[in-house]
Amino acid sequence: MTLTNRQAATLCVALSVCGLLLVPTNFPGLSGDARLTLVVFALATCAWIGTPIDDTYVALGAGLALTITGVVSADTLFATLGDPTVWLLICAFVLAAAVARSGLAARAAAFLVTGARTVRQLTHLTTAALVVTAFAIPATSGRAALALPVFLALARALAGRPRLVVALALLFPTVILLSAVATLIGAGAHLITVSVLWESTGERIGFHEWLLLGLPLAVVSSHLAAEVVLLTTTRRADRRGPVHLAVEDIQRHTEQRVTGPLSQAETRCAGLLASVVLLWCSEPLHGVPPALVALIGAVVITAPALGTIRLKDALATVPWSLLLFMAATMAMGVALSDSGAAGWLTSGLPGDATVPAWLFLAVVVTVSTAAHLVLQSRSARSSVLVPLVVASAAACGVDPVAAALASTAAAGFCHTLPASAKPVALFADVPDTPTYTPRDLLRLSAVLGPLTAALVLAFALAVWPLLGVAP
Repeated sequence: MTLTNRQAATLCVALSVCGLLLVPTNFPGLSGDARLTLVVFALATCAWIGTPIDDTYVALGAGLALTITGVVSADTLFATLGDPTVWLLICAFVLAAAVARSGLAARAAAFLVTGARTVRQLTHLTTAALVVTAFAIPATSGRAALALPVFLALARALAGRPRLVVALALLFPTVILLSAVATLIGAGAHLITVSVLWESTGERIGFHEWLLLGLPLAVVSSHLAAEVVLLTTTRRADRRGPVHLAVEDIQRHTEQRVTGPLSQAETRCAGLLASVVLLWCSEPLHGVPPALVALIGAVVITAPALGTIRLKDALATVPWSLLLFMAATMAMGVALSDSGAAGWLTSGLPGDATVPAWLFLAVVVTVSTAAHLVLQSRSARSSVLVPLVVASAAACGVDPVAAALASTAAAGFCHTLPASAKPVALFADVPDTPTYTPRDLLRLSAVLGPLTAALVLAFALAVWPLLGVAP
């Protein structure tokens, strides 16, 4: 087997780190469990970066290695599957399957975009519709799959304007990725961040806290990105032309009904989804945990006489690989914290009197924004970065919650290459439809990357402190 340059470099780094850690005389302040944890963590990170091995397989191997060596107990490893955040994601996917089956999402999208009369209106109404889907569909890949038929309908209705179609092809994954920060269920990486914060600091971020902090950032960044897409992809003449889209134009290109009165299934689904989101947002008033609310909604939406989808069919849409990945990385986070490895890694950092909070957050945001060039998986990026960011923040006197949220939000930018994120790859290869090229992505990223990093930093320093999370 011939190794690529990237794989060879990754292997050399992994072996060098492990060699240094396994020599007992090196790093005398490091305990045996901490050494083993860092070895496993380094090997897993290098495997995520430099090998084609499935991310979940690597995470499970790392969790198993930590359990066999006694760094964490078997009960700790298996208990992560029972974490409330895992249950929240399972039930959210069940609810999402019901929404997709009912056709409610396609109807809502068609209602919004057919109100556009100019290119800019179409762009921002599409953006608004995609932001709203973050409340109904968990994980960015699921939202991309749901949005693809809507894009195809728009592309066929605008077939005479190829540049505009390319702009829409770029807009869909861009907004899906950036708007994920709006909700706790927007990406699996968010649940990993919440779990790391809980294990490391004892602070639990609920659905409503995340919504309060993330939704404004999602709205601003998504609509700002929409303008960047327009400016980097289309010409002035493309943006001047009027747009005439009727509901019938969308209906001709989609199998789901987007006209006429709501069906009984759509009405029940809309009512239940609105109730679930309302209960999530009002958790401080009633005290019911978000995972329990989601479970109640999942049971109702799959009930034999009342539901709109069978439980068996809904569970088939759950990404069990992602859930196992989350569980294994949670165990890795516990090992980093309990073994003292995270504390040792940050023990040499200067105290809060030396490092200004803005400088620390600027470094965190910059590294997190660029991390997609090395780690393609968003969840893997959070699994590697967030435990280190949280430990470093505590050592430097920065609020770990602010640092972890800034890192997770910045990691949402992953647009540079088609392989950087699944939604980008999905919309980059649409048969019989004009779409973007790698050059288009590079042009967009050159503007949007620094802009996104600056926006996240501005929110962390100026907006989130007004909402109770000060660095």
